Parts: sequence; C-alpha cells; structure tokens
Amino acid sequence: MLVLSGCGSKPLSDQNVLTNAKESKTITWGVKADTRLIGLVDVKDGKEKGFEIDLAKAITKKMLGKDAKAKFVTVTSQSRIPLLKNGNIDAIIATMTITPERQKTIDFSNSYFDAGQSILVKENSPIKKVEDLNDKTIIGVVGSNSVENVKKFAPKARVLQLPDYAQALTALKSGQGDALTTDNVILAGMAVNNPGYVLRGKAFTTEPYGIGINKGQKDFREAIDKALSEVEKDGTYNKLIMKWFGNVPGFNYKEVLRHD
Repeated sequence: MLVLSGCGSKPLSDQNVLTNAKESKTITWGVKADTRLIGLVDVKDGKEKGFEIDLAKAITKKMLGKDAKAKFVTVTSQSRIPLLKNGNIDAIIATMTITPERQKTIDFSNSYFDAGQSILVKENSPIKKVEDLNDKTIIGVVGSNSVENVKKFAPKARVLQLPDYAQALTALKSGQGDALTTDNVILAGMAVNNPGYVLRGKAFTTEPYGIGINKGQKDFREAIDKALSEVEKDGTYNKLIMKWFGNVPGFNYKEVLRHD
C-alpha cells in the first residue's frame, strides 16, 4: 500500500488503486478471520484460509499475473467499510451482501457467491424446512434481520436472540431452541465443526455477496469483474466451491456452482 507523502499528494482512498496494484503486483484484501470455510485464521500457522481467501488469490493472479501477491488484512463486519474508505485495504471480500444502503457508500463487484438464509438443526430433528418452525423456538443473533425473515415463513415461531453466534450455537446444543438461523455458508462452517448438526431445507432468502471497492475506482472494479468472470469460466470457481463446501452436512453445493 502506498503512504501519504508531502503536500499535495492524494489521500489513499483517492489514488488509482488499479495503477498502484499493477506497480506493486499486490492487492490488499480485507477478509474475515472467524468464519470457518469462508475466512478463518489457522492457529497452527497463522495463515488465513477459506473459500474467500482462495478466490481472492485467484482473482489477484488473473488481474496482475502469476507472480502477483494477495495480501490479507482481517476485518469484522463493523470495520470492513471504514478500513476500505481510509485506504487501508484495496477491496473487501468478507461475506458482504450487496445492498442498496451499502451501495450509497461503496461500489461492488458482480456477485461472487449467492448465499441465502437457512436453518441449522440437530440431525434427528423433525424440522425439515423453515415453515416447520411454527410453534418452535428459533435462535438468532441480536442486530440481525435473520429472525424477522424466519417470521415471514413461520409467523408462530418463538424467538430467542443472543449477542453472538457462539452463544447462539451453545443455546441450540443445550436445547434452548429448535433451530439456529443465519446465512447458509456461516451455518455450513458450524455444521462441519459440530458433528450431529445439519442444514435443513433450501435457502429462503437471497444474499448475493459482492467485493467491496471504493467509489471512483471504476477501472479497478471492472478489472475485478473481468477476473471473476474468467475464474468462473475456467473452472477454478467450481473447484473452490467443491473444495470448501463439497462435504458439508445438508448443504447442496451444486446450487452455488457456476458455468457448470
């Protein structure tokens, strides 16, 4: 990343990101560090691993050449846009849904993953789909719209909202609720890490994830879209989907393959 130098130099967020990236052969990505299968720091070697990490690497090489480097800065849902706006990162690839509200602040690439809200239940649960949650207790996280989405399909569902996903999963395991709800890819990570728990039913919302880019960086955004399209067409994308989501209990990875 370039730093400010001398008077009259542009702030980081106003510099041409694509030009800088071509000169340095590097793109700095904001990624998740706590979402299994998507973006998680491996405690064994301290490296970020997951679907979004591998996809960012593939896009970087398509854009800048095989010797190019993808650098990673870990972000949270709260920090990712401020870090982008401040120029600390070039792009965000961190389970961020493309929404009209966010589009007022930043630009997005084309969608790189079609996530959707789903439910996680015990393997022997009689719940087969979201509509089965009437008269049952659904667990969600405070500040999320996930529970409200469930209520549209199961208006008689009882609600238990907890501060974070760790507490929500603990509540599900201890029988305080019948199902836990959020984006299917987040639930997929929980299912892989917790034998005996599975995703059930088809996704009942559409949450298209996009790469976040600063406004005023049209050529950078177009270069990302071109690289993403190439990664999808040459089979790399589908290989990454199968690598990370091919063996998740209850997750139909075929629904998210592209150009297949």
